[in-house]
Amino acid sequence: MARVLGIDPGLRLTGYGLVALAPKALEPTLVEAGVIRLTASHSLERRIAQLHSDLVDLIGELKPTRLAVEKLYAHYKHPRTAILMGHARGVILLAAQQHGLPIDHLPATEVKRAVTGHGHASKGQIQRAVQSQCRLAQLPEPPDVADAIAIALTSARRLATARL
Repeated sequence: MARVLGIDPGLRLTGYGLVALAPKALEPTLVEAGVIRLTASHSLERRIAQLHSDLVDLIGELKPTRLAVEKLYAHYKHPRTAILMGHARGVILLAAQQHGLPIDHLPATEVKRAVTGHGHASKGQIQRAVQSQCRLAQLPEPPDVADAIAIALTSARRLATARL
């Protein structure tokens, strides 16, 4: 059984979602989701170290067989955001590599299109789509959790399609 851990990188909140894909199944099921909270007032170095430690613990606990993360993108109006997200993403890639996990790098537009049908969907649209597709009683909060679940779903669906 494939277990895909989707990660939505952040230096304050890092969302995660684990889905399982049974052999011969086309649709994954949600196993667990949540958020790693980092203290914004701490130094960048301290937040990166905490993120790494928490991710290593999470990977050890959830035992994924694969990790999926959004590709880094930069908006010309906010280059600093891309640089900061690069730090978080680097820590995520390091933790995955240390555990020997294959990594899927997914463009944000592909993830949005896969769960909503529209590559430029809003955070709210992603939350509602994830809620519906995973049959959740409540909207996944914060939006970082919904994003991470969407990343995991997209990766697992790629796996299912590749098996056909």
